[in-house]
Amino acid sequence: MYPAITASVPLLEPPGWAIAQRELFDLLDYAWRRFEHDFTSLDGRLTYHERLTSRDGADDFYETFFNWPQLYLLGGADDLLAAAEHHWEGVTRQLTELGMLRDEYERGYDWFHQGESLQLFYFLCMAAPQRWAERALRFADLYVDPAHGNYDPRHRIIRRPHNGSDPRRHGLFDGESYPWLPEEARMYGFPLDWLPPDDPAGRGPDPRLGDQMRRRMGVGDTAVNLAASGLVLNALILSGEQRYRDWIADYVGAWLKRAAANGGIIPDNVAPDGTVGGLLEGRWYGGHYGWSWPHGWYSVGHAAAIAALAAVAATGDESFLDLVRPTLEELVSQGKVMAFTDADSSLRSRWVAQLGADVDTPTLHIPFRYADKGWFDYNPMLMAVPTALWHHSAAPADWQLIDRLRTGSGYDWRTVRAFRNKEEAGHEEPWLAFLAGDNPGYPEEILAAAQAQVRHRLARMERYRDKEIPEADIHLWQQSNPVVTEALVQLTWGGPQVIYNGGLQQARVRYYDVHGERPGLPRSVAALVSRIDPQATVVDLVNLDPLADEEVIVQAGPFAEHTIRSAQHTLCADASWIGGLYDYGHGLPTVTSAVTPVDGPWLLVRLPRSTTVRLTLQLDLRTQPPSYRTPFDATPT
Repeated sequence: MYPAITASVPLLEPPGWAIAQRELFDLLDYAWRRFEHDFTSLDGRLTYHERLTSRDGADDFYETFFNWPQLYLLGGADDLLAAAEHHWEGVTRQLTELGMLRDEYERGYDWFHQGESLQLFYFLCMAAPQRWAERALRFADLYVDPAHGNYDPRHRIIRRPHNGSDPRRHGLFDGESYPWLPEEARMYGFPLDWLPPDDPAGRGPDPRLGDQMRRRMGVGDTAVNLAASGLVLNALILSGEQRYRDWIADYVGAWLKRAAANGGIIPDNVAPDGTVGGLLEGRWYGGHYGWSWPHGWYSVGHAAAIAALAAVAATGDESFLDLVRPTLEELVSQGKVMAFTDADSSLRSRWVAQLGADVDTPTLHIPFRYADKGWFDYNPMLMAVPTALWHHSAAPADWQLIDRLRTGSGYDWRTVRAFRNKEEAGHEEPWLAFLAGDNPGYPEEILAAAQAQVRHRLARMERYRDKEIPEADIHLWQQSNPVVTEALVQLTWGGPQVIYNGGLQQARVRYYDVHGERPGLPRSVAALVSRIDPQATVVDLVNLDPLADEEVIVQAGPFAEHTIRSAQHTLCADASWIGGLYDYGHGLPTVTSAVTPVDGPWLLVRLPRSTTVRLTLQLDLRTQPPSYRTPFDATPT
């Protein structure tokens, strides 16, 4: 039997956050079924009848469902996992017929997009590891085994920016020129911008999108390929095989050395001979999906963070975080205070929604891109990477950086806005303020914002469910996906939303439903993590059911990699209150606490009907290799 405690504090007035949390679960259960009915076929594919005319698009099909198995892991409906698996298989057949996949995997595309398409797959592996292990190892071997043509072990590089299952797919495009639309050119400019066009009047083809791009950017390694480390880490977690650990250490370690040689800033390109800037006249910037074009930090920083965290998970060596920290510090040091409306941002539509009324408020902006002219493309800080680093380390220095960003912000971090971006994230600031102890209303506010987004997307579905989706509008499915999970991840797991371009989940705790023998919270139980200090992680569990008892296993870490040393828990000291014998004439019950030794990753919590308990967990982080094992896999000792 696992160490166990039994809740005894009676639930007299259920907290508003607990009721709102269970209402959100109920609304999401309706919403995903509605989407499935309106936008998918019986065989699991999306209702799409056109061709795909470029290499872009596979990610958009998978992204539509990326957080469905994540919702299942949180405590979504029992049949949601089967639905998510069904849609992965249906979409995979659909994309194979469209010529995008070979042997169930992307033929060859950049890792900014591959990472996005794999989020669904990673959550399926987390939810049903035995069913998905074969595919996971087969996909990872495309990179770990040099025979597949993607990895060059001598130079420790991935050989080309567009990589995958088809070694015959070369370059960055199939025609004469990169399919760069005029709207995109206005937003992001051109790659290789130091090269003049053949025809300055713009009447002929632009060589920056043709032969020059093919020769200079279509071969060699690029920083966004670092996101492939997430795929290999997933295989390591599933198998424990040393070759996956070695590959991560080898590949990410090579990039760490390149960053150190560049003054700490990670470069974005490596020529086939292993030299940084070898095809770009010595420039450490200018690679595909790199610092100069099109997104800069948005793509480079996220890939580097995914790789750094994967390398630490694989090796235990915290120095891999230096792949990210010096670059992050440099960006902050280059920051300027201005109103967003005065910035040269290439991501205007994103920030208009996220900042709301504060688009005119002077606030700290950091540069996202670098070219011959220096740093440019100023935006407010995307908080995914700083939050992920601090969540991982719990180090004062990482929190100090967050505090600096908050101090430099001209807007109130406690403000919650009902928006949803592509990553299904963006509310890190008010969550961090809540964890800091000065945003107590956050749980109910973020749950209300999540409700608003679900209802908004249900209304969008009504407008589009009977219409044919053209290739130009394939993002419509993502924009209509009514499953929202950021609030539930933050509040119940005590973790940030996953880094969207290929990261694996972070969390202080996860849960298992004992009676259902499955991951997630039971249907009547709500959870709130209000502090994630490893020495005092605070979790409230509430059983809202007035009739039925529940049992929950609390797991330390998303992959049972942490150890719960002890659990302090609240107790009702009045015997007359225990078991529902409430004598209101004697006032409220007296609540005390006790400490239970645990010394393992799992703690059993028994929740009689209408009871609540507060746990204060003392955790040791990363004491065991990450694993997809569950408390049901073996008889506890």
